[in-house]
Amino acid sequence: MNLPNALTVGRIFLVPLLVVVLLTKFEGRLILGMRKELVGAAIFGLASLTDVLDGYLARRRKQITTLGQLMDPLADKLLITAALVSLVQMDLAPGWMVVVILGREFLVTVLRSIAHARGVVIPASPLGKVKMVTQVIAILALILGRDHLQQFFVLGTIALWVAVITALVSGIDYYRKFSYLMSSGASVQANHAAARAAANAAERRSRASAR
Repeated sequence: MNLPNALTVGRIFLVPLLVVVLLTKFEGRLILGMRKELVGAAIFGLASLTDVLDGYLARRRKQITTLGQLMDPLADKLLITAALVSLVQMDLAPGWMVVVILGREFLVTVLRSIAHARGVVIPASPLGKVKMVTQVIAILALILGRDHLQQFFVLGTIALWVAVITALVSGIDYYRKFSYLMSSGASVQANHAAARAAANAAERRSRASAR
């Protein structure tokens, strides 16, 4: 296993650790003398950093593999899902906002799978990267803003709203691209089928006249 894939696997293993730290009721809310919110934010920050590093290293070292391409988005979704659900459980984020964001992820995954099965590639939306960045900011700020650092909580709330809006807009954009590409693909296939049928008919007429 190369280094980029190892970082991706490490991010997956950090997910349960993050959930345990955020949702377990420690005495005095301290872990080794540190507030558990600080520990949770550090774990999430480290996991998010591996998301940047694994892609960068894979491209720089030319170690892009099929395994890495499959695991990287899975690791991202596991991390964000675990963090957002934990925030809801901690009463730091409204449940409906998390449902919107995760619903968008499910929709895009389904559309990509259907398109891939039919040999169609849906280009990534720039809004998807904006959504990812605002999600990371929102999660970190909301964790750090619990009980203390009210400015962080305000920042996290604003970032979460931006993430929800971009999730809705990018989800609609993905569906629009999916519908267009699928209909275009169907038209191309129909044209190819018609061309093949015409060619076969012409060949049959040629053979008949030759007789």
